[in-house]
Amino acid sequence: MTDPTSLGAVLARYEADSVDQLPAALAALHRLLPVRGDPATPEDLLALLRMLHAIARRDLPLARLFEGHVDALQIIARYDPAIVQGAEAAAARSGIFGVWNAALPDEPLRVVDGKLHGGKSFASGAGVLTHALAGADTVDGNRLVLIDLAASRPAIDRSRWQVVGMQRSESHVVRWDGAPPASFGFVGDPGDYAREPFFSGGALRFVACHAGGVAALFDHVRDHLLTTERAEDPHQAGRLAELYTAAESAAAAIRTAAAAWGQPGFVDHVAAARMIVTACAERAILTAQTAVGVGGMFITHPLSAALTDLMVYIRQPMPDAQRMRVGKAAAGGLLDPGL
Repeated sequence: MTDPTSLGAVLARYEADSVDQLPAALAALHRLLPVRGDPATPEDLLALLRMLHAIARRDLPLARLFEGHVDALQIIARYDPAIVQGAEAAAARSGIFGVWNAALPDEPLRVVDGKLHGGKSFASGAGVLTHALAGADTVDGNRLVLIDLAASRPAIDRSRWQVVGMQRSESHVVRWDGAPPASFGFVGDPGDYAREPFFSGGALRFVACHAGGVAALFDHVRDHLLTTERAEDPHQAGRLAELYTAAESAAAAIRTAAAAWGQPGFVDHVAAARMIVTACAERAILTAQTAVGVGGMFITHPLSAALTDLMVYIRQPMPDAQRMRVGKAAAGGLLDPGL
């Protein structure tokens, strides 16, 4: 009998097309977290990455929101231990956390006279989260603020999130106009959000989600070929082999980077993982489309959402900067391919 509290059972209960079920799904996933706070060892980190990979293999937008929840709680535990107990208690009561740090052009989030003004773009989970960490301009520099979204509900502009994939991540524009001081509090010091190696640790989490998205393409194409009795076709068998190779290569890159947690070259390994997984994803998207054909582009086909969600999610910022970092690290001997 399947354990009703297992990861597989939780994901099976969640209806992917229902935004209303997102809070319950995220709360159930929180209870299954293998690590609270920052991972102490590479093994701890890998356990968390495997969970994110498994969620993304089933539902990429759900994985995106859960990764943000994990990110927020780790940041709170790292930089403000005094409020950890309260944050964990809120999460235990089905509170959903996230990190909103994408700037809104011409309307930066800022604290003026003790009140919150301005907004954020790409605020994933807008309307779903109960608490958000966001970078705000202050007289001391940019600082993270933890916002109680029940006490200071932002205005949510849903008109801009018109994309081909990741619609259910609810990544909208949010704005405040004088949110009161009692509705938010500062977390950490200026510049804490981008401190390494934790910032790259966060990048590795979303790259693990990308890798799970690649594995999902393998799953859907395999299932399609078996259902249509085309798996024995030599050309299709070759395409399925290519998809397996892409999914396994992406997973291997995550494992390699995770093994470097706590070592000087960790940040470089994460940059390399980003490059490898993106290349695997791009190859897998093309192969999956070729294998299934136009049938996989119908919105009723499970491959359709898996393709478009991954196409959108892998477009993370500054890919050229990652390539330059990897090249420099390779030249300096910090990255050296081996077995």
